Amino acid sequence: MFSQFGGYYKQRNMMNIDRIDHFVLTVRDVQVTCDFYARVLGMTVISFGEGRKALRFGSQKINLHQAGQEFEPKATAPTPGAADFCLITNTLIEDVYAHLKSNHISALMPPSERDGAAGKIRSVYFHDPDGNLVEVSNMM
Repeated sequence: MFSQFGGYYKQRNMMNIDRIDHFVLTVRDVQVTCDFYARVLGMTVISFGEGRKALRFGSQKINLHQAGQEFEPKATAPTPGAADFCLITNTLIEDVYAHLKSNHISALMPPSERDGAAGKIRSVYFHDPDGNLVEVSNMM
């Protein structure tokens, strides 16, 4: 039923997922999160639905849920600070690193080489206001 493909297993006769449209972060304070992602990562804060907030970048977005006031349906145990994700930028990673410093955000390590979904990447890691691990990377 499963075939090996590039070191991973792919189920035969299944749908083919193309990309992520959005994901949800559960946060302690939606406004603090909006301010951080707009100021530090240049994302656009948008409103949708009945007063909901999201962070738009490229053709994706991050929907925000206020902890304790999540929208249905939701994750089984929505928790601020439980996310770990990687964002790709065309801005040189050294410039990203300097930008973080200028915004008084501590990078967890200097830019370093990693393996991304589409090949080698150069990444810098930091935490957002809720403690989510954010990785910003350049394709190599």
